[in-house]
Amino acid sequence: MAQHRDYYQILGVDHGATQAEVKRAFRRLARQHHPDVNPGDPEAADRFREIAEAYEVLGDPNRRAEYDLYGRADVSAPLGGDIWEELAGFGGLFDAFFGGRTARRARPRRGADLRYDLEVELGEVATGVQREIAVERVRSCSTCGGTGSKSRGGDRICPGCGGTGQRRHTTATPFGRMSTVSTCHQCEGRGRVVTDPCDECGGRGRRQTRESVSVEIPAGVEEGATLQLEGQGEAGELGARPGDLYVVVHVKEHEIFRRRGRDLHMELPVSFVKAALGGTAEVPTLADGPEELQIPEGTQAGDTLALRGRGLPDLRTGVRGAQYVTVRVVTPTDLTSRQRELLAEFAREGGDQVDLAKGWLTRLREAIRGEEDE
Repeated sequence: MAQHRDYYQILGVDHGATQAEVKRAFRRLARQHHPDVNPGDPEAADRFREIAEAYEVLGDPNRRAEYDLYGRADVSAPLGGDIWEELAGFGGLFDAFFGGRTARRARPRRGADLRYDLEVELGEVATGVQREIAVERVRSCSTCGGTGSKSRGGDRICPGCGGTGQRRHTTATPFGRMSTVSTCHQCEGRGRVVTDPCDECGGRGRRQTRESVSVEIPAGVEEGATLQLEGQGEAGELGARPGDLYVVVHVKEHEIFRRRGRDLHMELPVSFVKAALGGTAEVPTLADGPEELQIPEGTQAGDTLALRGRGLPDLRTGVRGAQYVTVRVVTPTDLTSRQRELLAEFAREGGDQVDLAKGWLTRLREAIRGEEDE
């Protein structure tokens, strides 16, 4: 680096400038000419190095006095602490120019997210429900309020790093000075250490707990849906933001109803007499109690009847689907003698005659028509 340029001129300050004015001028110019801010300017690196060299001298009162007296100063000595503190915020390319790597002070980590698999009944899906679940998680220590210390202000600046959270090591090599920065192992990069650890959490500020959490299950929730409960995960380190709790919903199979989207499906046993003559039958519903269903005369086995608005609600609109009832005609067994006599008379009147050809043709046409409609 050329030495003939006036360091005061480089920083744009007068010879009588105070140390605070010198520092402000350096920070302003460093931000303006940092190579990361000027990626398309090939001369930015040289300007930035020149600014840093000027501040290395003028920012140190002893070196500045030497410079003012002789017009030069020794810039081969290791950089002082002030220059590193000033440059720590610029990072990036500067480290490559001056042979060092800057480590940032570690921040307390955010709490971990948790998952909970919750099984609900189909009836609870129909109406929505609030459930209480027991969750094992790491939470902020209630005794110390998450600080990790017994007393208020019971932590202090780490003696190992002076509160920076990092340690710098400078080594002389044949190619010049090599500075490396590593996270302070004493405070794990936080810059502070607890001097009087809390008895309950041992200074960690967190402890394992088992707590009850309220979960609102919305009506119409789907199988596998995930509900996010913000801040209900594990506590962060030393007051950092907690994680979230993700509740994955699983819907149990129902002994009567089968779900297809918003619609419900079930089978209804019907006597052959009611199927033939028609009538009413009581059917269960998932959320509205028993209801009367009209069975049309001549209902066949496998026919499906619908109860509109008796299905599940849509999760977004709340509009309910239908409940579809498939008729299953039950053939009687263990007939009495009178029943046999009546059925025999029914058969003599032609009641046991079935037009198989017509029946199969009708079913075939309906099946084809249904495929075309799809």
